[in-house]
Amino acid sequence: MFFLNNSTSTKLTNSSGELDSFQTKPSVSNAIGNTTLVKISNGLYAKLESSNPSGSIKDRMAKHLLNLAEERNELKEGGTIIEATSGNTGIAFSMLAAERGYRMIAVMPKNMSEERKMMIRAFGGEIIEVGNNDFEGAVEHRDQLVQELSAFCPNQFENVDNIDCHYVTTGQEIIQQVRGLNLDQKISAFVAGTGSGGTLMGVRKALVEVYPDVEIVAVEPTESAVMSGKEPGEHMIQGIGDGFIPPVVDMNFVDKIETVSSQESIARMHRLTRELGLMVGISSGAHVLSAEKYIEKYQPDGIVVTILCDRQERYFSLIN
Repeated sequence: MFFLNNSTSTKLTNSSGELDSFQTKPSVSNAIGNTTLVKISNGLYAKLESSNPSGSIKDRMAKHLLNLAEERNELKEGGTIIEATSGNTGIAFSMLAAERGYRMIAVMPKNMSEERKMMIRAFGGEIIEVGNNDFEGAVEHRDQLVQELSAFCPNQFENVDNIDCHYVTTGQEIIQQVRGLNLDQKISAFVAGTGSGGTLMGVRKALVEVYPDVEIVAVEPTESAVMSGKEPGEHMIQGIGDGFIPPVVDMNFVDKIETVSSQESIARMHRLTRELGLMVGISSGAHVLSAEKYIEKYQPDGIVVTILCDRQERYFSLIN
């Protein structure tokens, strides 16, 4: 079963007598992507990835990798998908597994938020837990299960198709949306954390083709700043800073690193919600704060773009 980007548009009249265009999608897969670019402040814009169907940017990767697996006959009808995840990847694959008739097993650290586990189960996904913050253990257990069950593994941390996903979708959307702003400004920097690393590397690949001087700024938790040469540690910015540098991340392409603590990321997240009405998650707070720090330090002459990765509701048990 393949899910292509087919849609139809309907014209309706709004209260001002103007015509709005509404698209009808044939499936949830077709509703992924083409997210809004939101202005945070002068010179700072963010992709609202929380508006994807399962509520996070991981929908893009899940759709892309499943489509490729189906095309390559790596995933048969009724097959099993197994992936290591902090939560959002597991949610995205569980959603698409429900749509397409697959079994989904998420292997994740025990201390990830209960809301994310509840969402995986709501879609019919199964969860196997490993030790707190033990992402390497999650990967090892995933690999064992893949062999035992002859399952399909997206392998998000090492799969270069993850990069291509964000090269052909997220990156191209950003370029077109910034051009549509008619600001006569270049993109000076792209700021994002690394979960699997696909977003940072894929968007970078797209941007450098149009903006050769763009700076790529990686975000990581102060408590687990492994890209900065520090030891891994516990933190609350779930979805980034998993305690290792993902194999898909080429540090030669990272120009700057910004570190932010869990508490200041949560504080910035709350401000985004209360001042701009953006109900986004902790990593979104980390991204915006890091972008603001970058702007303050380097005073770029163009705009800075970052990512609002997911929604806040999946962290209420952690932050309230």
